[in-house]
Amino acid sequence: MLDLFMAGLSNSEIWKPLFVGIAIATIIFGRFKARALILCLLIALAIANPLTGVLKTAFGRHRPKQVETVRMVELQRTHPVFLTLFKRPTVRYSDQTDRNRSGPSFPSGHTVNNSIIATYLSLFYRRRGWLYWFVAVAVGYSRIYLGAHWPSDVAATFFLGIGEALLSLGLFEFIWRTAARKWMPDLFAHHPSLFLDEASHCDFSRAEEVRHAK
Repeated sequence: MLDLFMAGLSNSEIWKPLFVGIAIATIIFGRFKARALILCLLIALAIANPLTGVLKTAFGRHRPKQVETVRMVELQRTHPVFLTLFKRPTVRYSDQTDRNRSGPSFPSGHTVNNSIIATYLSLFYRRRGWLYWFVAVAVGYSRIYLGAHWPSDVAATFFLGIGEALLSLGLFEFIWRTAARKWMPDLFAHHPSLFLDEASHCDFSRAEEVRHAK
């Protein structure tokens, strides 16, 4: 049962339709903050994916299954993909055929993406957004469990993903405050920040005023 859970959790193709559906529904029916979250997150992930590829090539670290014999869990192929969750997975041990089957190990793409999502949710929705960290950590552990990454890969990638999320969100916030104030003043008056609520923004504005006054 744990084998199926870990393999299913790690297979992004299973969950992609769910995330796409949530994104579309949020853009159509969501309010400003929810729409801002989705748009910023999509851009951040679009930037992160090629960057992850560049870093993988630069570090060139071998995966556990490429250098030693590890236990592997493989889901059965089904159509649609989510039906594989109802099939018994195949368990085998890595061999010579796995040496060149996958790309480098660090950083973990799964961990980068999920840590970025978790960071954004935590900042946009501070009361409950942090709960996604349970998903992010579980996905990271699943990559170790399946022999796809070393524990150090996943641990370091969490910090990398958080850093990327903070940098990208800081950039988006700067662009919004600069461009929206000039080109969309009415909208900016109601939403002076992409992710800060009104009370937090007022506190931030007062702090800025005090700092400039000094």
